[in-house]
Amino acid sequence: MSAEHDHVALRPEQVTIPPGHSWNRLPIIAGVIALVGAVACAILGPGNPKQFFFSWLVSFLFFMSLALGALFFVLIQYAAQGGWGVVLRRIGETVFSTIPVMAVLFVPLLFGLHDLFEWSHAEAAEHDALLAWKAPYLNTQFFLIRAALFFAIWSFIAVMYARGSRSQDTTGDHAVSARLRKFAGPAIIVLALTQTFAAIDWIMSLNPHWYSTMFGVYFFAGSWLGFIALLSVVVPAMRGAGLVATIISREHMQDIGKFLFAFTAFWGYIAFSQFFLVWYGNMPEETVFYKERMEGSWLTVSLVLLFGHFGAPFFYLMGRSVKRNGATLAAGGLWLLLMHFTDLYWQVMPALHPEGLSPSLLDAAALMTVGGSFVATASWLLRRHALVPLRDPRFAESLAFENT
Repeated sequence: MSAEHDHVALRPEQVTIPPGHSWNRLPIIAGVIALVGAVACAILGPGNPKQFFFSWLVSFLFFMSLALGALFFVLIQYAAQGGWGVVLRRIGETVFSTIPVMAVLFVPLLFGLHDLFEWSHAEAAEHDALLAWKAPYLNTQFFLIRAALFFAIWSFIAVMYARGSRSQDTTGDHAVSARLRKFAGPAIIVLALTQTFAAIDWIMSLNPHWYSTMFGVYFFAGSWLGFIALLSVVVPAMRGAGLVATIISREHMQDIGKFLFAFTAFWGYIAFSQFFLVWYGNMPEETVFYKERMEGSWLTVSLVLLFGHFGAPFFYLMGRSVKRNGATLAAGGLWLLLMHFTDLYWQVMPALHPEGLSPSLLDAAALMTVGGSFVATASWLLRRHALVPLRDPRFAESLAFENT
């Protein structure tokens, strides 16, 4: 790109959150919510510690998956060298910059390993031949090493891409984009592998007898769709607040809606494929997962996911006008975020309540604590930098993007 495109004529208030703007209060509001949730956890948790750890795990997985989905989004933007999504990239960078905070929020789960994971008990392998065979992998020490490795890798990638992008705002050095594009492909592979093993460790091993070769892709599908749903909510909210209304246009919103529609179908395809292969194989070590979820009130949740996570949003998002309207796009995004949380709840909670759905106040308290911390961190970071990567070599191309 030629030198005259290094700078695009934008007023400072168009690319930053102005002083006195209502969004400057978001970190404080979210921080208060997190504090209230933490107090509720401290009061309610000691009376039902097992429920606390399962509730915390669901909320942790929900927000962790959004951060990982954001990291995939940014890496794919670099790898594909796409122009349309450049104006959206800073939102992704802000969301995945919460990963170090999520690592801290993982710590409470370490105190509940025995409550969460059957295999963590030393005597479990003595009475179960399958657990004895899996013991070289499913043991506490190796579990902790893997978790530390996951967070170290994710944080390293996140910091490298966030710092590189933000430094380019100052230097305008196009070599930054070239360098980050060079590492995007390998980073995607590493992220895919580590996220797969994290899903195995943190969700699949809740039932250590269960096998599924598709679960890593299933978790990825939920993570990616979850972040696109978050983007579908955040972008109209920012436009409505007057922050990026002249930068992120209806054309960009339409493409966000296309992603939301496409990956609703992708999630449905992966979810059905995993179920169909398990049903067709009819092997006890595979069917045990679905057997619990096809009985009692868990069957109702399964049907809610079938129609609410795939059927309804698939038809709702099909139209062009829904994608180009901020209110309708945000409504679809909010609904799919709710379904993503429900999906993770459905994956985790039957290990604690196999008899049926059993909501708890600790579910809400954990969601407030983890979610408040996540939003407080992201909104604080959003205040500190430009809302868009101003001097990315494809920024002007992204501003001029139109759907054909």
